[in-house]
Amino acid sequence: MFVFLSPSLSLFSSFFLCLINIKMRILVGVKRVVDYAVKIRVKPDKTGVITEGVQHSMNPFDEIALEEAVKLKEKKLATEVVAFSFGGPKSAEVLRTALAKGADKAIHVTVSDAEAAKAEPLHVAQALQKIVEQEKFDAVFVGKQAIDDDASQTAPLLAGLLDWPQALYASKVEDGGAGSLKVTREIDGGLDTIKVKLPAVLSADLRLNEPRYATLPNIMKAKKKPLKAIAAKELGIDLTPQTSVLEVAEPAQRKAGGFVADVSELIAKLKEKGLVKA
Repeated sequence: MFVFLSPSLSLFSSFFLCLINIKMRILVGVKRVVDYAVKIRVKPDKTGVITEGVQHSMNPFDEIALEEAVKLKEKKLATEVVAFSFGGPKSAEVLRTALAKGADKAIHVTVSDAEAAKAEPLHVAQALQKIVEQEKFDAVFVGKQAIDDDASQTAPLLAGLLDWPQALYASKVEDGGAGSLKVTREIDGGLDTIKVKLPAVLSADLRLNEPRYATLPNIMKAKKKPLKAIAAKELGIDLTPQTSVLEVAEPAQRKAGGFVADVSELIAKLKEKGLVKA
């Protein structure tokens, strides 16, 4: 039996199928870090930085990744945004903030504060991998780096573990059509634009967007959104550190500069310091 569709119905069907192809569930990694506005102080024994009694907040680059995921949902390109955090009990605060900023629900992979302090990007990537495989997500968004360790390794490690394509340091994200994303990033020579097929891993750069503020009504609504806690041990993750911190030290103090009257005096000063050959 043959069924003939009118041109208008066929066009509608194609459009409907296209919408199905581009909609996705996005998992967004958010990390609790010392607030970017806080002056970091090194512990007297030089084993790390002081975190007790210090203001913490969501990693700024993760905020950008979350904002992009929420925007894609508002554009009807995503069906659900789920926030993820790997850390101690207080990481739940960051997840509630993510819920207030537009995430639909949250997943907290819990570890002790001592384990969280020694956690490495590989541990986080392994936790993300387990959640993705269990929950069947179509994309994972994270910040390009965390401002506490500056490792910038979670996204590429996760892409390797999942065997997914990766789009790192994204400064612009668009629908690429046919179940893909078109991602632009800034490079030294200009802009680099690639297309990645879903599922994929994406990391957000600074100029991707301007994160929204969590309004009071949304903060209240966030309290009713689901937040699921899962122990890292339940996921079978080995939390043994692969690296150890030998010493944490303050950066060297910069010496005060000086003024010169003209170029001749500048050259003379540079010669005195041995920075210019006579």
